[in-house]
Amino acid sequence: MMPFCCSFTPSSASISKFISDQPYLTMIDKHCTTMKDLQKIHANLIKTGLANDTFAASRILAFCASPAGDMNYAYLVFTRIQHPNLFVWNTIIRGFSQSSTPQVALVLFIDMLISSPVEPQKLTYPSVFKAYAHLGLARDGAQLQGRIIKMGLQSDPFIRNTILYMYANCGFLSEARQMFDEDMESDVVAWNSMIIGHSKSGEIVESRRLFDRMQFRNTVSWNTMISGYVRKGNLREALRLFGKMQEERIEPSEFTMVSLLNACARLGALIQGEWIHRYIMKNGFELNIIVTTAIIDMYCKCGCVEKALQAFEAAPKKGLSCWNSMILGLAMNGCAEESIHLFSKLLSANLKPDDVTFIGVLTACNHSGMVDKARYYFSLMTKKYMIKPSIKHYSCMVDVLGRARLLEEAEELIMSMPVNPDAIIWGSLLSSCRKHGNIKLAKRAAKRLIELDPNDCCGYVLMSNVYAASSHFEEAMEERFSMREKRIEKEPGCSLIEVDGEVHEFVAGGRLHYRAPEIYSMLNALGVSLQETENV
Repeated sequence: MMPFCCSFTPSSASISKFISDQPYLTMIDKHCTTMKDLQKIHANLIKTGLANDTFAASRILAFCASPAGDMNYAYLVFTRIQHPNLFVWNTIIRGFSQSSTPQVALVLFIDMLISSPVEPQKLTYPSVFKAYAHLGLARDGAQLQGRIIKMGLQSDPFIRNTILYMYANCGFLSEARQMFDEDMESDVVAWNSMIIGHSKSGEIVESRRLFDRMQFRNTVSWNTMISGYVRKGNLREALRLFGKMQEERIEPSEFTMVSLLNACARLGALIQGEWIHRYIMKNGFELNIIVTTAIIDMYCKCGCVEKALQAFEAAPKKGLSCWNSMILGLAMNGCAEESIHLFSKLLSANLKPDDVTFIGVLTACNHSGMVDKARYYFSLMTKKYMIKPSIKHYSCMVDVLGRARLLEEAEELIMSMPVNPDAIIWGSLLSSCRKHGNIKLAKRAAKRLIELDPNDCCGYVLMSNVYAASSHFEEAMEERFSMREKRIEKEPGCSLIEVDGEVHEFVAGGRLHYRAPEIYSMLNALGVSLQETENV
């Protein structure tokens, strides 16, 4: 078959006729929903020779570069197109700009500038600026903005919005603000970009000020504001804003639901989390991997492991993140055996564990004192799966060794780490020294901890506790006096818990809660019971 080469821009009527004359091309538009479908059609196009036609190949490429496609396959298709036209270039650049490897979009754009007779047009540039935004390369993107100005494209709304998004997303708020203020008719996309930028930079008050000024808000506006509150830790305000969203009858998206589930998880707000889960089911949200993981995580962090397991088992598709969340959730809730069993099931399901999976299983070993199993899984991670241990993996190992009185081995592991030990690891060893009364090793750990940050109270407080636990009260007081002389203050910790639908906040040592007398009475009774248990 003679290949059909486009040297002109075909009309929509001629495109429609060409597609209707080719049944396999019609199938791409009407019946192709997965890459498996696409590959069957592509094989037939190759057999008939139609795959050599630029237009036909561009239809294959367009599907591969869509959310249902595969960018690796898209690139293979692209490399076999001998004379890519503007649509082909735009499609492949756009696909990579939205992928996990946006740097490829920049490489392709440069290749287009240098080696292709096809010049980039106004529809090419938004994808390039998106790639710069996702890579955090606003300074490089600013150079491309100069080219836009020379070409007279600076007033194009799509290009302006993506440049504004690039600056805002990369934290270049003054540049973003300048562009935003210059345009007297900024659309909702520009407003959302400014809200995102301020939110990511921690300026949540300014985000809310912009949000309240908007004449028209879409779902992205609400999602951005809610997720901004969650990221900032203002979890109650996130839930209140969702209530307002409901009052205004704005349909939330799955991103809204994930942000709210994260808020409930961090608040320990089980009743609200259950309501959101029911809302998701009632309103027909897709239970994709991200939503399912957020549901599991919420139930685990609210201490409701049974419902987390139900959500896990009922999931239509279990991604690795679902398994990881469930394994870690079981471990954190004292279900070590169940966590390890689930890890074994993951391996049996031919899924490859990642670094997060091993944090979960090592946490299970840590909380249950399984030293030998912790050693086994740490070795499995490094030797079989070739995963480089992070500071979190080492922290789990130091903790489990410390709990088992293997303090010297824990110190040796810290000193042999290829990464610099952090305050958490030295603090963990110091806590174990307090528990087991090893003052000599505690002094070394406290020294290292204080060297990391001389103004942090952690080393002084833990060392004081070590002395006090060993009845060295004079030395314990000296540590406290040293803190006072250096004007180092200990910030009280706080925790949140939901009871009967109401979230209560507690500050360490605080007695302002209206039920404080009952709480401390129960706490003292539990302390006595624990001491009696340890003495048995």
